[in-house]
Parts: sequence; C-alpha cells; structure tokens
Amino acid sequence: MVLDNNAHSVFLLHYHLILVVKYRRRVFDNLISSRAKEIFEYIAPNYHITLMEWNHDADHIHILFRAHPKTEISKFINAYKSASSRLIKKEFPEVRQKLWNEYFWSQSFCLITAGGAPLTVLKQYIESQGEKSE
Repeated sequence: MVLDNNAHSVFLLHYHLILVVKYRRRVFDNLISSRAKEIFEYIAPNYHITLMEWNHDADHIHILFRAHPKTEISKFINAYKSASSRLIKKEFPEVRQKLWNEYFWSQSFCLITAGGAPLTVLKQYIESQGEKSE
C-alpha cells in the first residue's frame, strides 16, 4: 500500500462520489461524460484531489478520487457542479432541452469513504456502470 504524505502527515483518503442529474434526466453519453471528466481533472488539482476512476450512466456519474486532509470536499463539489453545469449547457445546447428549468445537477450528492471495500472492488463496480443502458 502506497500512502500519500506531506510535511507533517501520512494519509490515504479515497472517496466514491455519485452525482445525479436533476430529476434523473438522461443526459450523459460518452461525449458529455468525457467533457465532464475533463472539467473535473481541470478543477481537482486546486483542491488537492486526484481522479482515480470515472464512469457514467445516463443520469448520473461515479467518481473515485483521492484527497488530501486539508481538502474542503464540499467546496470542491460545489465548484465542480457549478463549473460543469455551466460549461456543459454552453457546449452542448441539446442538453438544455432535456433539463427542467435549466437545472443540471441535483442539489444532493452521495459521498462515501472508500474504506469498507477493497479499492479493486470499487473500481470494478465503477467500470461496470452504464453497461446495461448503452
């Protein structure tokens, strides 16, 4: 097991994040998911976050990431949701037709620490997302 560290600590913080499109609208395809992932990877370093695994279903995304103890995860999630919503609606105007009242993401999210299951199991689970619907 390889641990992360900084000047004063050693840590290993993995999180499984699930973000759902408002009212479970089915907007994700491979192209939109890929763009959402690019936005995540652009914002993440500012919050000491490293993407480990990404996948989508038509109405939600699964993200496995590593964080730093000083990471303000809720601020990162809000920044990501705001930026991705704005950019995806701008770059993919057809998405707006599937949304209700311009809302892209559901206000809520699911964030789970990845300590209960081996990471390989989580990675396999995320890799299998979307296989039934595409």
